[in-house]
Amino acid sequence: MVLKTTVCRFSGLRIYPGKGILFIRVDSQQYLFLNKKCKSLFNNRLRPAKLAWTVAYRKQHKKDQVTEVTRKKRRNATKATARAIVGVSLEVINKKRTEKPEVRQASRDAALREIKERAKKAKAEKTQAAGGKAQAKGPVAKTVKGKGR
Repeated sequence: MVLKTTVCRFSGLRIYPGKGILFIRVDSQQYLFLNKKCKSLFNNRLRPAKLAWTVAYRKQHKKDQVTEVTRKKRRNATKATARAIVGVSLEVINKKRTEKPEVRQASRDAALREIKERAKKAKAEKTQAAGGKAQAKGPVAKTVKGKGR
C-alpha cells in the first residue's frame, strides 16, 4: 500500500496522511507544515537555509547522502575526410599534402623569382617607352613678382 505524502513548506520533510498543520494566509496561499516547530519558525521569519536540520540547508551545503552517479558524456569526434574542391582533384590535393617542405619551399622561391623578373621586365619596357616619346624636362624658371610697387 502506497501512502500519499506531502512535503513541509518549511523543512522539506515528508508529511504523512493525518499529520501536519495547514496554514492559509490572507492572500489565500496555503502552507502545510510538519509540526508546530516548523510553523513557529516560519512565523518568526527564519530562513530554512539557516537551520542545519532542514532539507534546504542540506541541499545548499551539499550534505546529500545520495550521490547521483552521472555517466560521463562521450563526444563522437567526426573524422575529417579529404574531398575534392571545385577545380582541384583529390589526387592533386593529396600530392601537395605529401610533398616535402623543402620541395614546397623551392617551388615557392622559383615562383617568387619569376614574378620579380616579370615585374622588372615590365618596368624596363615602361621606362624605355617613356624615354622614346618625350624627353625629360629641365627645371622651370619661376617668375618673381614685385611686392606691390
